[in-house]
Amino acid sequence: MRWAGQSIDVDDGALPGLQRIGLIRSVRTPQFEGITFHEVVCKSALNKIPKSSTGLPFNYTVNAYRGCSHACRYCFARPTHEYLEFDCGSDFDSQVVVKTNVAEVLRRELRRPSWARETVALGTNTDPYQRAEGRYALMPGIIAALRDSGTPFSVLTKGTLLRRDLPLLVDAAERVRVGVAVSLAVGDPALHAEVEPGTPTPQARLALIAAIREAGLDCHVMVAPVLPYLTDSEEHLDGLLGAVAAAGATSVTVFGLHLRGSTRGWFMDWLGRTRPDLVANYRALYRRGAYLPAEYRTMLQRRAAPLVARHGLTGDGRAFREAPAEPRPAPAYQEALF
Repeated sequence: MRWAGQSIDVDDGALPGLQRIGLIRSVRTPQFEGITFHEVVCKSALNKIPKSSTGLPFNYTVNAYRGCSHACRYCFARPTHEYLEFDCGSDFDSQVVVKTNVAEVLRRELRRPSWARETVALGTNTDPYQRAEGRYALMPGIIAALRDSGTPFSVLTKGTLLRRDLPLLVDAAERVRVGVAVSLAVGDPALHAEVEPGTPTPQARLALIAAIREAGLDCHVMVAPVLPYLTDSEEHLDGLLGAVAAAGATSVTVFGLHLRGSTRGWFMDWLGRTRPDLVANYRALYRRGAYLPAEYRTMLQRRAAPLVARHGLTGDGRAFREAPAEPRPAPAYQEALF
């Protein structure tokens, strides 16, 4: 079915949650088999982080997409899809909301006299360079709007499509402060295919790190989340940090897996199917909630810190610590995203 043939007035079975946020149309195409794109018109582009979310190094985010075809089993953003009356599992992976007008709305918001040019983070909820970006190309407009308004920003991604925008990022970095980070937590190709099935391979992301550095930009790497009993061995961490350093990364952050909300059930279901021998261990680790116990975090720090030093990498001041909790959006916050 062609994109142009899917008109606005076709009854596509969209859920009521989508109707609430300005649905234009829902699109399926053979080029993205198994994925439905729900095109919406957003009312707002800049998202103010709730005051309750302390410790984050930014107060504003922009998210062009909701849902993510990367399909990472552990993604903390999965519960946010439930607001749209989708499930946090397969729907999160395959029902992607696209804010088609996000760049123009952002440019308008950045022109407000009250805008203080605070740092804006891109990629904090779902990946801005997931597969949908290859079709919709929203990031160039977002980057240009931030650059032209004098607003510093950061980008975090697993998507190698960022290579397309390297010239634009380099140009922006000549005018504002720009931070670029790549997420790479799994070095083993077989495990990567299981736990991050929709993402570029570890080798492809190492090549992305090298390309970012060749373009003259620093590249931070999020070696996170570390998965207990799966990617937390000294051998795995040493190999991954060595590869990251060889690719030219300038700094790293390392921290363990969080299992919040309905993400916990989705991840544990996968673990039960693929590694049933580890289910009891995980239940013990997370028996008190979403975060790893202090003794595990201390162990991970002691294991990883010498490896980071050995490979000539530096932390960002928050390495090894329990990362600050991402905002858990209430309905009012969710509505502000559109």
